[in-house]
Amino acid sequence: MGWAATRTLPRTWRVPLLGRFASHYGINLAEAEHPLSDYPSLQALFTRRLKPGLRLQEATVPGFINSPVDGRIIASGRLESGMAIQAKGLPYRIAELLKHDPAATRFEGGHFLTIYLSPKDYHRIHVPLQGQVSAVSRVEGELWPVNDASTRHVPRLYERNRRASWTALGTGSCEGLEVAAVLVGATHVGGVVIDARWLGGRTLPVDGGFAVDLLPCAAGDDLGTFEFGSTVVLLIGGPKATDWSPGRTEGDVKMGQRLGAYR
Repeated sequence: MGWAATRTLPRTWRVPLLGRFASHYGINLAEAEHPLSDYPSLQALFTRRLKPGLRLQEATVPGFINSPVDGRIIASGRLESGMAIQAKGLPYRIAELLKHDPAATRFEGGHFLTIYLSPKDYHRIHVPLQGQVSAVSRVEGELWPVNDASTRHVPRLYERNRRASWTALGTGSCEGLEVAAVLVGATHVGGVVIDARWLGGRTLPVDGGFAVDLLPCAAGDDLGTFEFGSTVVLLIGGPKATDWSPGRTEGDVKMGQRLGAYR
């Protein structure tokens, strides 16, 4: 599926084929940066940028965490006993989710928010806070679907699927927080890409990771890309995580909208 999605389409085929696909899934083409005929492949359409100014970051407040994606919040809560909740009755282990982070237990007592991206959604991931990037990693794994049926019935789904993670320490208004964004792959979504600016010229291992030299980041910067739709799990920890409170715990959200802040 990934191979087929990257094949270049003749220009005369693009509007009818991509237009039919966009119509089927409800993609809002009015928000796309370019006309449909300028996207050479299905993957180019899925990884499209938006027109400038369509997703502004909400005003800075102490401890702000903004949504990194357009999607739907499907789970949220406290990180307790090293576990987060995938769906009712289905916990999963944070240490396994962050497989290449030897100190994953530091997120204990913090928060998690899980945001699902459907095929209609904008598929680029953006930085959710002001901070310094400390690590990136990738885990080779399975490619189960991440739709509602799978999250309700497949145990440890996010532990099992292919994924990449990006970790940053908050600075300025976000001082005292640490965020890990875990980009979970799914069926037809083998491409889980961390933006090259955080790799420092290195190649992310197929199954491994490395420290990043505290590169500065700002809310709204490019973080990564999904090739098709999937899920982002946000872990929120740090010494001031107990002072952080979610403002959104369910429902649709747009990139740049505030997910929570200090009480």
